[in-house]
Amino acid sequence: MHAPSPSAVRFSSRILYLSQSAERVRQALAGERVSLEQAAPLRDDVSTDEITPIAILTHFDDKLGRYLHSGFKTGGEFPIGVDALRQSGIQVIVAGSRYGKGSSREHSPAAEKLAGVRLVIAKSFERIYRQNADNIGLITSTDFSLIPRIEAGEAIAWDDLLAGRDVLAAAILRGGGLLPFGQAHLVKTGKVPARQYTTPQTLFEKIVARHALDTGVTSDCPQPGDGAFVRADWRFIHEYYTGMAAHMLHANFSRPLNIEDPASILVFEDHTSYVEESPAHVRGGLVPNVHRMVQAQREFAAAYGLKTHRTLTEQEAKQDDGRNVAGISHAMMAEHYALPGQLVVGTDSHTPHSGALGCVAFGIGTTDMANAFVTGAVRLTVPESVCIVLEGQLAAGVTAKDLVLHLLAQPYIRSGGGVGKVFEFTGSAIEAMGTDERATFTNMTAELGGFTGIVAPDQETVRFLRERRGVDFTLQDWMRSDPGATYAATIRIDCAAVPAMVASPGDPGNGMPLSAVYPPIRVDIAYGGSCTAGKREDFDHYHAVLRWAADRGLKVAPGVELFLQFGTTAVRDHCIASGYLDAFESVGARILQPSCGACGNCGPGGSSRPEQVTVSAINRNFPGRGGPGSVWLASPPTVAASAIAGVLISFEDLKQQFQPQGDIHENPSLSA
Repeated sequence: MHAPSPSAVRFSSRILYLSQSAERVRQALAGERVSLEQAAPLRDDVSTDEITPIAILTHFDDKLGRYLHSGFKTGGEFPIGVDALRQSGIQVIVAGSRYGKGSSREHSPAAEKLAGVRLVIAKSFERIYRQNADNIGLITSTDFSLIPRIEAGEAIAWDDLLAGRDVLAAAILRGGGLLPFGQAHLVKTGKVPARQYTTPQTLFEKIVARHALDTGVTSDCPQPGDGAFVRADWRFIHEYYTGMAAHMLHANFSRPLNIEDPASILVFEDHTSYVEESPAHVRGGLVPNVHRMVQAQREFAAAYGLKTHRTLTEQEAKQDDGRNVAGISHAMMAEHYALPGQLVVGTDSHTPHSGALGCVAFGIGTTDMANAFVTGAVRLTVPESVCIVLEGQLAAGVTAKDLVLHLLAQPYIRSGGGVGKVFEFTGSAIEAMGTDERATFTNMTAELGGFTGIVAPDQETVRFLRERRGVDFTLQDWMRSDPGATYAATIRIDCAAVPAMVASPGDPGNGMPLSAVYPPIRVDIAYGGSCTAGKREDFDHYHAVLRWAADRGLKVAPGVELFLQFGTTAVRDHCIASGYLDAFESVGARILQPSCGACGNCGPGGSSRPEQVTVSAINRNFPGRGGPGSVWLASPPTVAASAIAGVLISFEDLKQQFQPQGDIHENPSLSA
């Protein structure tokens, strides 16, 4: 039993401001008093990759607290060393906007709590990070007026700490976290009775209403901003979270656990199959930790009879008889499980991938999933929706990835307008796209800051399900948003005006037209893969470029490495059946089996030295995400074209600048 929370909380008066000045950060850690005015401006967009770099995620116990903010970068420096925060005695951290963006890893707030941090104040928070913090009892606030009171040594009343939070979040925090709350309130729940709505509804709202649970502590008709619980048709987890979930469940409840509806739980090994080639893990001596982490997942899945998909090693792939079904979890959900109208949750921020099929899919943290394992209930704060209307015909060489990078650069998104919201993608351009391209939009809702992304199912969805999965699906009339449904904002994009795009290193929101990058940027590594860009249509794009190059006797530029990594075994089999491997091998690409790999800084395709430059089709380029070098985000055709040219370049420009009578690598306009 958890003791009742005191009426007020007193914190250490020393505060760590995550400043844009590395010196100010070091001063605070050394014990000097640094004021908010001295620390300003604060760092915005502090990502979970910086709070807890991926190489340390093999820890899920007390050791995790040693590495808090070891990836934090400011002013070109990394001012927070191992054990620095834990030894400082600091209990309060203050940062700028969109704190905790990126991965859904609960390791980040867990590391903060283990290092002695009790309160994080920021101008705004990413949705998953803040919910994860709630679930483990770490307090978060956007109220900067608390700062002088804390510095004065005043005890802060709970009502002040929780001001502006929804009733459910406040109750979970006061109760000591989600697991004790779940056992008290969620073990016996029922489905909310169907109700007739008198106002127009979005597709998201309709699906959530069909999955809402009557808990007795939440409204049976929640409004935006209210806390609620839903049942999920599918729950999935992967190796970076399963050991942590098992540890907390077995520590809190007796063995064996009573797992709710185990047939609807899926377990994936999709991040670490190439860990032996991950510079960060090899250099840090962490490979054995990864193997133990994977083994912990296998043991948990076996103990409770959970269906598992395991990625293939290179040797296993050579012996594969076609019966192995493996790949990145989000892509696998779309290829094998999710259906229109369903609700899917997974322990990854890119779970919205499946929203391309017209279902509600969103990422949750470890405690949320652990609670869902034993209660069947999934927590959410009901979000508002944003309508993204994509009209017009795309220019030659422009893909969904270019459109997402363009959208990420829009002022509304850059200012955090989309944080925590549902992104509904519609318009003639979406209607003309295949499901794989639609999935690029819903997948990268994570980078937009959104709760999830969704595309209303249509005849393209029916085709995808029939041809890819052998499923004959009948659309139902309710599976669309009603005319007049309410949206927090509507953004219209003229797709015909969007050029080939890139995002400069540091943040996916650093989008710019590729034509604006001058002088040309030399590249050392080109990587095509990940859940965002490892789908069939992505490989169609890679092949179009590399077949063109191979037919002209061209190869990957000297000094450049090109990696192509399938998202799933189905994508690999598509490439083999289509004859794509010949072109890939002819130009000198290295082909990798399905895995997250370099996208998670856990395999070939990441940098090993700070001076290296990568052009990548992955979804995010936060500091340290792809190794110590710099990462430019780009579309699949731009990645492939840049590998051939040795500089950032679009496929259209590569074709225009190619001179048949000369060697492309002797062309000054294409060299570094």
